[in-house]
Amino acid sequence: MSTPSTGTGDGFETQRLVVRGWHLTDGDAFFDIYRRWEVARWLGSTPRALETLDEAEARVTRWAELNRSAEDEGRWAVERREDGRVVGTVLLVRLPDGDGEVEVGWHLHPDAWGHGYATEAARGALDWGFRRGLEEALAVVRPGNTASAAVCRRLGMEPQGLTSRYYGLELELFRLRREMAGGAAAAG
Repeated sequence: MSTPSTGTGDGFETQRLVVRGWHLTDGDAFFDIYRRWEVARWLGSTPRALETLDEAEARVTRWAELNRSAEDEGRWAVERREDGRVVGTVLLVRLPDGDGEVEVGWHLHPDAWGHGYATEAARGALDWGFRRGLEEALAVVRPGNTASAAVCRRLGMEPQGLTSRYYGLELELFRLRREMAGGAAAAG
């Protein structure tokens, strides 16, 4: 279960994580995550690793603006509570080329893989959205991204098969409805 943060829709906290908006001071951490091909290869219609800190800072600025303009969405930094290190991103945003469908997604630094942070942050993001009236959330995963497909299963998301509706790619589609999330949120 996640706990809302003290701001206005600016994030939440979980047992091990503080999930909050990205700040310009996070530019180095953002760049360190998104400059890596092993992260970037799974993202967007045309994967591309960031090449400069300026690119990272521009994206952080854009995401902060988007967070301020859409109170029912979030593009958040995932910060480890124990040491304050930013280990990734979790997002809850509308899918491109859709009819308002909402996607949950996660992008973590490779050093943070295998610790359950993606599942914990995504579960918190889903809880955040469901508390605000979201009825269902989707996840789209590139075929071959077995780690993200496993996160979807741990979240209690149901596989829906392949779709080419979003991002102009054939992707695995997963869905979680709010009424099903209670049991998934309680599961580990």
